[in-house]
Amino acid sequence: MEHYDAIVIGGGVIGTSIACHLARFGAKRTLLLERGQLGGGTTAQSSCILRTHYSVRENVVLAQAAMRAFDSFAGYLDDAEADCGYRRCGYLIVAPEGAAADAVRASLAIERELGIEARELDAAEARERHPLLRYDDVAVVGWEPGAGYADAYLTMTAFVRAARRAGAVVREGVEVTGLVRDAHGRVCGVETPQGAIGAGVVVSAQNIWSREVARWAGIALPLAMSRHSVMTLEAETPYGHDLPVVKDLVSPGRIYFRSYGGRQVLVSEGNEGVDIPEPDIEQADVPLDEVVHVGEQLMHRMPAFESAGLAASWTGVYDVTPDWNPVLGPVDGVPGLHLAYGFSGHGFKLSPIVGRLVAQAALGIEPDLPLAPYALARFAEHRLLTGRYGAGAVS
Repeated sequence: MEHYDAIVIGGGVIGTSIACHLARFGAKRTLLLERGQLGGGTTAQSSCILRTHYSVRENVVLAQAAMRAFDSFAGYLDDAEADCGYRRCGYLIVAPEGAAADAVRASLAIERELGIEARELDAAEARERHPLLRYDDVAVVGWEPGAGYADAYLTMTAFVRAARRAGAVVREGVEVTGLVRDAHGRVCGVETPQGAIGAGVVVSAQNIWSREVARWAGIALPLAMSRHSVMTLEAETPYGHDLPVVKDLVSPGRIYFRSYGGRQVLVSEGNEGVDIPEPDIEQADVPLDEVVHVGEQLMHRMPAFESAGLAASWTGVYDVTPDWNPVLGPVDGVPGLHLAYGFSGHGFKLSPIVGRLVAQAALGIEPDLPLAPYALARFAEHRLLTGRYGAGAVS
């Protein structure tokens, strides 16, 4: 039987980051197994927004560490070719008076306490940074100048290249069908149609397929799958890459949008989405009434796009936990198994630091940041990481 220091199941941006960090931390014989193509699952559907604005302090800490990695990506990976496509255009969040405005102000305060540049803008400053928006129904405008967006494919391929250079093996088209356990119940490998493969530790980064590892391990993993529609709208008005990412808490769907280049804007709602019973990454058509519904919200906030037309649309699926935050680290009662799932729509932006911390924990290295807040046990122990924004990917 083949044997590796570590096996990672799942070849999206989270799994490739974990494999990269495992190899770089000394597990030279790391094996990454992906059932399909690398990045062919939910990573390919990401909007790739990078920000530290969260109402959950632990998330701000993680996002801050991830942002540092994105900010010096080539140096972080010790790879002059590494490029994550990071565009620092800023993150502008608008909210109506009441609980939403209070949440924005509290979140900005958390960022500032941690040394992140973030503040409230007055009307003149807001118009200077984004002159295309209307602000007459807005009570507060939050601003994070260091935020922006990146490129999922570039990021993932950089992780893969760094992993391979550190000695990791990457295999596509290999489906894991079960876990191998020793006489003491410790996970010591995986089953595949081609045979069993041994490992010192197994890390599952299976995203919406995480119910599989729950079945293999005989554990309960809180997980729902939520489909979200994304579209690009094109108008006559140019919408350059220098314009900030916008989060609109005034709109019914709490839409977010960013430049997609030229005269196009990528836009989606930030609510709970539509639950689906089984994992599905097929690109379902976005119904016309939904395009109209989202488009009307964009046009309300940005009147220059009143005559915009649909350029493209697709759907993405989130792996959602009860508190809309991920599960990271070891599993009580299942030695040898570590998890990284449940990112609930904000996995891409956390991928560098999640890969680092999960790899450290899997190898018995004290993680740079505590993983205890993200433990699976928090659900049974009623320690949810509940944010002030409620359900949805803002957290």
